Amino acid sequence: MKLGVFSVLFSEKSLEDMLDHVSAKGIEAVELGTGGYPGNAHCQIDGLLSRPDKQKEFLNKIESKGLIVSALSCHCNPLHPQRAIAEEADNLITNTIKLASQLGIPVVNTFSGCPGDHENAKYPNWPVSPWPNEYQEILKWQWEEKIIPYWKEKAAFAEKHHVKIGLELHGGFSVHTPATLLRLREACGAAIGANLDPSHMWWQGIDPIEAIKILGRENAIHHFHAKDTIIDQPNVNKNGLTDMTPYSDMQNRAWYFRTVGFGHGTKDWADMISLLRLYGYDYVVSIEHEDGLMSIDEGFTKAIETLKPVMVTESIEGMWWT
Repeated sequence: MKLGVFSVLFSEKSLEDMLDHVSAKGIEAVELGTGGYPGNAHCQIDGLLSRPDKQKEFLNKIESKGLIVSALSCHCNPLHPQRAIAEEADNLITNTIKLASQLGIPVVNTFSGCPGDHENAKYPNWPVSPWPNEYQEILKWQWEEKIIPYWKEKAAFAEKHHVKIGLELHGGFSVHTPATLLRLREACGAAIGANLDPSHMWWQGIDPIEAIKILGRENAIHHFHAKDTIIDQPNVNKNGLTDMTPYSDMQNRAWYFRTVGFGHGTKDWADMISLLRLYGYDYVVSIEHEDGLMSIDEGFTKAIETLKPVMVTESIEGMWWT
């Protein structure tokens, strides 16, 4: 298992400076944004797609620092009801899959997206209540008419290109829990899996340990983010977990993101690392930083300090004690 970082943390740095910085910290893998919400500071598709000379130069820069690319990430909403937004997102995902295939990168991370509530909707609609019954009708229409048809086609495209799709289970999007991920995977095939981020499990009231077991049994974890969350129970009592308080108003939020180790302890992270291996995930743990109380460098460094001691990096050949 390798310790990695989602390089959008350092979007102000050039590719070379970012690689120097993270490799000096002991990072072994980088996850690169290609557009959408994360931006594309370190991986511009237009300059690389179907250009073998540029691709070789690009990979040489990364490999010369002893690093691999764990995934290309293009978080966006390809199911957005506004056609122009959806088409831009779809093109981004398609081209990111093509580029990942050409570069030999096994995973593309993104969001499932979220449709509107009818064909002429203007904004996404995220139903999270089974009643009044209109919400069930919206959910049924979304899955049957939009979510499954889109991702069935995209999964087949990714499989053809020998790339896996890691959907981040994130509130506000149609696939946000282990159950919704597995529903989509059952309908669309094994190319669909999770980019599992514990921080988004905790705020939904899901134990990430159990999420790893649920998804791991189905071999449905394609990538893993390392980010923490703290739950402020008095504010939960006031606002609930589906809290619309702005992220910047941290004192009044029910929950907010923290760097690894500042929401949950080392034992929690050690348990997750061990369970990932137990259930067959022996790939990259990619640090993501969205902590409003720490600078990027401090949060990144403290995440490394928490994770390094609990990473399991060596293979075993057998149970020598039996």
